[in-house]
Amino acid sequence: MNGNLGKVLRLYPDGSVPKDNPFYDAANPVKSEIWSLGHRNPLGLAFDSKGQLWNQEMGPAHGDELNLVKKGANYGYPKVSNGDHYDGKIIPDHAPGDGFEAPAVYWNPAISPAGLMFYDGKLFPAWKNSMFIGGLSAKSLVRVQLKGSKAEKADEWDMGARIREIEQGPDGAVWILEDGIRGSQGRLLKLTPKK
Repeated sequence: MNGNLGKVLRLYPDGSVPKDNPFYDAANPVKSEIWSLGHRNPLGLAFDSKGQLWNQEMGPAHGDELNLVKKGANYGYPKVSNGDHYDGKIIPDHAPGDGFEAPAVYWNPAISPAGLMFYDGKLFPAWKNSMFIGGLSAKSLVRVQLKGSKAEKADEWDMGARIREIEQGPDGAVWILEDGIRGSQGRLLKLTPKK
C-alpha cells in the first residue's frame, strides 16, 4: 500500500487527493491515492454511460481481463489470476469467496489487450453499450456487451494485424489503429456500416 504499481489511482485535476478515497490516510499520500488494487497491468480505462469505470489489463501468461473498477476492491494479482506466471509457475484461479474481485470477463488464451473504448454511437445501434478492446497477439477487434454491471463476450473479428487503439468518432464510426512493428506499416482504419 506504499506504492502505486498495480493500482488504479483517483486524484483531482490539480493533483490533490479526494478525502473519500477508500484508503485515505493524511500521513500516507501514496496510500491515499489508491482507488483499487491487485491489478497486473492496466492498459485501458473507459467510463460507460452510467459513469462506471472499466479497465482492461494484460494478464500474466493468459488471463487477460476486463474489470468493473470498484472503490476499494482488490482484484487479486499476484495472489490469484486466470493465467499463470511466464515461467510456468501456477497462480490460483479466482474462486468464489476468496476475498478478491473476479474479472467481469477474462481471456485464456490471451488476446493481449490494448486500447479500450465504450461505444454509444448511432452508426452501429446493435453495438450500443459495448466495450471494444484491441487484441495485439490475437490480431483482433474484440467486442464485449455490457449489461449493467455485468459483461459478456460478444464478438471477436480477425483483423490480420495487431490492434493498438480503438476510438469512436463524432459520427459514431469506429476508428482502429494498427500496431506498426517489425517493419510493418500500421494503418488507421475507419469502420462504418456496409451501404
